[in-house]
Amino acid sequence: MTRPARGRRRPAGFGGGTIKAAPHDQLRLLDLQALDTHIAQLMHRKRSLPELADIARLEREQEALADDIVAAGTRVSDLQTAQRRAEADLEPVRERRVRNQHRIDSGAIADPKALRAMIEEVEHLGTRITTLEDAELEVMEELEAATALREVLGRQADEIAEKLAGHVRSRDLKVADVDVEGRELTRERRAVAAEIPADLLTLYDKLRASMGSGAAALEQRRCRGCQIEVNASDLGRFTAAAPDEVLRCEECGRILVRTARSGL
Repeated sequence: MTRPARGRRRPAGFGGGTIKAAPHDQLRLLDLQALDTHIAQLMHRKRSLPELADIARLEREQEALADDIVAAGTRVSDLQTAQRRAEADLEPVRERRVRNQHRIDSGAIADPKALRAMIEEVEHLGTRITTLEDAELEVMEELEAATALREVLGRQADEIAEKLAGHVRSRDLKVADVDVEGRELTRERRAVAAEIPADLLTLYDKLRASMGSGAAALEQRRCRGCQIEVNASDLGRFTAAAPDEVLRCEECGRILVRTARSGL
């Protein structure tokens, strides 16, 4: 795509005087840009590891399960308290029935009316004991179910922790590999940057900070940064420019580096 010259303006913030740099130094910008692109890709890969999504998901599951485990533990504790209370309620009733039954069996109660009252009380105590035992049995069944649920949740937590640890190990290994490669590329970048004149490097870094890349090759009359074909007017100006003149794309503002494939 070729844009007409009229009405075009270089993006704001990319102005400035003409910079001079030897063609070799300009070509080194492409090497620097390739390194910066590779470093950016590495950082993106580091931020996009599939393990990161798995870890985040498992951590959410772990957090939710931890709440469930706390609730299950509280339920077990409450039911254990209820069972102790039920047993405590039963014990004196049982003891009283045993005492009363012993008095009946011993013949110690001579008064028929008193004996009949005692027998009725023993029967009442028996009914009360049955009611309390049923209530205790219900609590025990609930306690058994709550304890089983707590154990199931505990096993689930162990499984999640094991999976999480595996993903963390995998992530750490991949991050370590990326960091090693990143350090090597950074060292190489410093070496290449040291070869580039300071004013040219400053402009490149400013552009890269603004748009992600600071330089692009001019190939087949097209800026490889914005992929827009240079119009005839600019092409004529580029053709007439001295080899050491640093060119700029009038569309995107990137430094345009002439190569053997520029078509000039």
